[in-house]
Amino acid sequence: MSRTEVKNLLKYEHVALKGEVVTQFDTPLLPDDVVEINFGRPFYKFNDPYVNILYEDEWLVVIEKASGLLSVANDNSRDNNAFRIVRDYVRNCNPESRLYICHRLDQYTSGILVFSKDEDLMRELRSNWGFYIKERKYMCVTENVPAIPEDTIRSYLIENSRMQMCSTNDSEQGQLAVTHYRVIQSRDRYALIDVEIFTGKKNQIRVHMSDLGCPIAGDRKYGAETNPGRRLMLHNYRFTFIHPVTGELMRFSLSTPQIFRKLTQ
Repeated sequence: MSRTEVKNLLKYEHVALKGEVVTQFDTPLLPDDVVEINFGRPFYKFNDPYVNILYEDEWLVVIEKASGLLSVANDNSRDNNAFRIVRDYVRNCNPESRLYICHRLDQYTSGILVFSKDEDLMRELRSNWGFYIKERKYMCVTENVPAIPEDTIRSYLIENSRMQMCSTNDSEQGQLAVTHYRVIQSRDRYALIDVEIFTGKKNQIRVHMSDLGCPIAGDRKYGAETNPGRRLMLHNYRFTFIHPVTGELMRFSLSTPQIFRKLTQ
């Protein structure tokens, strides 16, 4: 292969290093680095304003989802959702690829989402969620400051006739939800709160913060009166799990959105 041919392969994005497209001939290499060359067509370069790919291997894709983006399609929006965006990406890389969502985030919650490229693997994760998932932590900004700065909330959640989740003490009617919270800082009526969930029930954090008299800012469905960030101020910033194939402990962390800290400093 001539020097010109190599330069053209780089220039037109036919070369990838560790899964990332490279165009510079002097890109440094380390022992065991994998270099791929696609002679037929350029590698697909992913770029989307609502999805950031944090990790990918032959079994899993882990992303950061923006606030406002659905996790999966609903009756009102078939195309604008994280699943469709990531599915199109993996199919552009390999037309035979499939994609399956392992869990969901509310539309207006930002943070970490995990997808599987294998249906059996997705079912394994979902069926043994408590074994594989080791940590799920969120940051939120609430209206009002909790009277107790750190506590664990336990209640049973049920859905009412208005399609809202609510707490009950009746273990036969609802599903157990456990949430631990810690106030990080506060200013005026807003508090920045670190939350860890030990169950994954629908709207769990939103309900529990509302139960404290401290609804999440921007969450009018559960009692918020203000929307200072023009979004639901709930962000899944850490997700830790055991890789179901390799057994490796996978830990993903995101920074807290600036508006969360600005409001509470």
